[in-house]
Amino acid sequence: MTAHDLAAALPDITTLRERCRALAVLDAILSPAELSRHHGFGSDRPHGTETASMDNGSGDAWSIEFSPAGAFLLGFDHESPMSPAANDEQPWPGLIDTVPEAFAAALTEPALSYDDALEATICLWRQPGDDRWHAGDIDFPDRPDPDGADRLFAVLLDPTGREYHRFAEDNYGRSVDRDAVREVFGLTPLTTTLVRRLNADRSTTALRTDLSHLGYPSRLA
Repeated sequence: MTAHDLAAALPDITTLRERCRALAVLDAILSPAELSRHHGFGSDRPHGTETASMDNGSGDAWSIEFSPAGAFLLGFDHESPMSPAANDEQPWPGLIDTVPEAFAAALTEPALSYDDALEATICLWRQPGDDRWHAGDIDFPDRPDPDGADRLFAVLLDPTGREYHRFAEDNYGRSVDRDAVREVFGLTPLTTTLVRRLNADRSTTALRTDLSHLGYPSRLA
């Protein structure tokens, strides 16, 4: 898989936003410690911007900015030959050359950066009137998963929650209720019972605070 395959596989903006929200909710339930979570979701209401993110703590990450301009995605596989670290700290040719002006700010102040340099091996975008996601005209290195699209986005591409369930059991080192994961992926409103099925020790009082900025449907008392 490459960014071009990822562009063809991603759902529409609204569906992707809700899936990202579900990932953040699941991590918040399973991991009370925020620093141990891989997936996040934040809102900048005055500017109408929401940002979904993934950081595995080992150098790989992605960020998706949802705004009135549409959606802008960056991904970084630190082991990819397309990494700026392997190319004189420059983006891979074609990666960002055709990014629309509407997303220029996301490139000048990127969520994925180091010493003011863009750290990305994947770049996709979709504006409100588009019928598909777009990627640059890129000549990819001849190797499997050259930009990390497959490894970084497998969990996000699966609408059933199976990939997340596999990730969660491996990452958190315990059994996780597969049906409960599927329900959250389906945007089932959170209840105390649903939270307990995922993590019997999770404080719903603390969880309400954690989720206050997510906008996920909840019936927690």
